[in-house]
Amino acid sequence: MDAEQLIADARAATGLDDFGGDTFREGLGVYCEAVAAEAHLNDLGAVAIRANVVGSLANRLKIVDYVARNPDVAAERIDAPLIVIGMFRAGTTFLSHLLDQDPGNRALLSWESGDSVPPPTPENHRQGPRVDAVRAGQQMLAQINPAINAVHREEAAEATECLTLLGQDFKSLVWEAVTNVPTYGKWLYDVDQRSAYEHHRRTLQVLQHGGVRGRWTLKSPHHAIALEALTAVYPDARLVMLHRDPVVLCASVCSLIRTLSSTFTDFDHVSYIAEHWPAMLETSIERIGAFRAAHPEHPVVDVQYADLVGDPVATVGRIYEATGTSLDDTAAAAIASYVDANPKGKFGTHRYDLAEFGLGAGEIAERFAGYVERYNVMLER
Repeated sequence: MDAEQLIADARAATGLDDFGGDTFREGLGVYCEAVAAEAHLNDLGAVAIRANVVGSLANRLKIVDYVARNPDVAAERIDAPLIVIGMFRAGTTFLSHLLDQDPGNRALLSWESGDSVPPPTPENHRQGPRVDAVRAGQQMLAQINPAINAVHREEAAEATECLTLLGQDFKSLVWEAVTNVPTYGKWLYDVDQRSAYEHHRRTLQVLQHGGVRGRWTLKSPHHAIALEALTAVYPDARLVMLHRDPVVLCASVCSLIRTLSSTFTDFDHVSYIAEHWPAMLETSIERIGAFRAAHPEHPVVDVQYADLVGDPVATVGRIYEATGTSLDDTAAAAIASYVDANPKGKFGTHRYDLAEFGLGAGEIAERFAGYVERYNVMLER
């Protein structure tokens, strides 16, 4: 995990040299040092994380090269994207899949987030060798760690997080989530993330340059900690915040992180996970609150998890109405069909318990009481 060697490997793999600036270097350096000191990777982890870093660097190289060879990419407009900013484990993935059913929308798909060049065409947007390659990798990961499908299943041709794109500037929660690196996490909270969102936007411009266009619908709980950077790059973004009982959120996110990172380490990171990720949720809430107070010109649509799962079509309709559009009959029917075809628990049941992490429901409830009161969050206990 030597940063300069990883950079050299990405250049060798692509035959390209220009990263479009050095904004990624500090984060890459911090991350490499943190992995060496804190991650305790197993043999699989050492290979997989290295490959992931090189792949991220390689995709960045290819994006910059594509823009240089196609200067008209700069004219691609990203107008009023609908961006789900959180909360963690509150149904953001479900909502992103619902939004992807609307033919008028343009989701960021899992496969294209890490293999963006050449950009997809309408013919190969959801099928083809690159889609198959990512699907095979996801299936292999699920075979190694079968719990992943129940906890957080990814399908190559479905909507995914923005984390991968942000990770190509090495300012992303994805790196912390898979390796448990406190030093990198602390650095990430304090760094200016504007450059990561500029790379994010450049990548979206490249991806739609192949002809697959529409209103971008995006999501990641990462956005909650970087709203100033996000709205600086996307000043007309329509923001959506999902809310759920924080006792459930904390238990679910701790379980998610343990499941993800356990693929790559045999070390017991439970105490760090229990300390860090509830604090991460608190930070997200605090930063969203501060942003809303400082920027009334950027309204945030609040959505309760219970409403989303109770009546998905109506909830999407309310989100559309609040963001200045309307849900037509075709999109509503497609959403309803998706819900019918994908019942909760289709890929297994995600079971989690705060006690597994040494946390108590009463403690968490008290810790997040202000959040529950402010947003009138429906409790599930």
